[in-house]
This record gives sequence, structure tokens and C-alpha cells, in this order.
Amino acid sequence: MADTTQTFEAAAYTANGTARDHVALPETLFDGTVNMPVMHQAVKAFLANQRQGNAATKTRGFVAGGNQKPWRQKGTGRARQGSIRAPHWVGGGTVFGPIPRSYAQYVPRQVRALARKSAFNARAREGAVMVIDRFAYDEPKTSRLAALVARLGLEGRKVLILTNGVNEQVYLSGRNLPAVHVMPYADVSAYHVLWSDAVLVEGAAIGHDLPPVADTEPEPRPKRERAESKPKKTARKAAAKKSAAKRGAAPAKRKTTTARAKPSAPKKSAAKKSSGKPKKRGK
Repeated sequence: MADTTQTFEAAAYTANGTARDHVALPETLFDGTVNMPVMHQAVKAFLANQRQGNAATKTRGFVAGGNQKPWRQKGTGRARQGSIRAPHWVGGGTVFGPIPRSYAQYVPRQVRALARKSAFNARAREGAVMVIDRFAYDEPKTSRLAALVARLGLEGRKVLILTNGVNEQVYLSGRNLPAVHVMPYADVSAYHVLWSDAVLVEGAAIGHDLPPVADTEPEPRPKRERAESKPKKTARKAAAKKSAAKRGAAPAKRKTTTARAKPSAPKKSAAKKSSGKPKKRGK
């Protein structure tokens, strides 16, 4: 299922997201070939090779106990039994249960190469392949890579970043971003390309040595947004102070009421004594 040869162009950007002139993708890889059955075979084999195959159960030979007959062969009126660890006994062994095995599938090298080529062409048809001139990171910086993804309009989408060889600084920068996967271009497979929604390839990885251009840093957050967010915080603080003041004023009122109630207590007791019946005199 191969289509006619096509030529693809990809949008090019700097490491900070500044747009450059479009770049022609190499025809040896991007020729329009999309072989669906081969991609399905490669992805299925890749996922199968990730399985550990550790599931295991015990057959009757591995269950402890059951070394002797539970009762004699004849004369009990019950069915003959040879072990209490037989499969039909509670606590017995499992019949045909899973045992540790390998799920590995072998795919020929040429088939894997064709699947990888087809995956790249499928993304190129969608316009999801972009070229980054050079990732010159002096130190890991997650915010810088996140700003690049956001500036390209890929925020919230799965992004695959392919570097020219092993680039530890870029890998550490994208390690904490859940939707970003960074790996060398030589190690990418059909599964990784099809997993992503957009592919960012470093120019040198596909044979493009792009000259440097005037780069612009990502725009900072507008001041209006900062100003609008401040009154909300101050309003919350003011409301918190009012509630704290009310809480502090409540015990004071209670103290005053109790202080006023204390002097009136003896008056009531004196009135009760005066209003009582006269005591009887002794005979």
C-alpha cells in the first residue's frame, strides 16, 4: 500500500520558537510512503516486547502438603482420593495456569525501517513535523522547553522531540513534562512517532545545518494580567482580616455579659430570703 513519491516541507523554528523559512524534508525518508499493515505489526511487536511476563500460578506439584492419601482407598464409602492438593480440592493446584514466559516478537530490520518511514510520512502529511535549528542548552531548564512548546501552539498535546545524538540537557529539561518525550533521532521507532501529536526534529539530525538567525525571547506575561490579579489577593486578605476581627471580638462580649451578671446574683438571693415564710418559734 504505497503512494506515489511526494515532497514535503516543514515549518522551521529556533530553540525559542522564532519562525524561520520552511525547510524541505529529505526525500529518502519523506517520500509519501504509508504502509498501514507494517506499522500495525511494528507497533504490536513493540508493545509486546514491553511485557515482563511474570504472571505465575502453582500447579499441584508446587503446592505444599498433600504427600499422603487423605483416607484409605476402599471401605470408607467416599470417593477415592490421592492428595488434598489435587485441582478439585480447595487450596489445591491450578490447572493450565499462567507461568513465566516471554512475549517477545521479532520484526525484521527492513520491516521496522519501513514502519518508521511510514510513521514519519503520516505525520508529515498532517503537517505535524517541525524542524528546530539547534538545541543549544547550557543547563537543564524545564521552563524554557515548556515555553517553546507553548509558543508553537502545542500546549496540552503529546510532543516528541528528536535531538541530534544524545543531548542530556534537553532530556533533563523535558523529563518533568508529562506530554513531552525527548530522545535521540537514531533511537526513534514507529511507535514513538505514532504516539505523538507533533514531532520536533533538530535540523542536524535530518541533514540540515541551518544558519543562526535573529532570535527573540518568549514574551513575558502582560502587566495587565498581573495588575488584575493583585486586587483579588488584597480583597481576600481584607476579608480574612474582617473574619479574624469578628472571631476576636466574640469572646470580649461574653466577658462583659458574665461580668454584669455576677453583681445581680446576691440581690436575687436577698430578695428570696426576705420573701420567705417566717420561721416558727420553739415551744
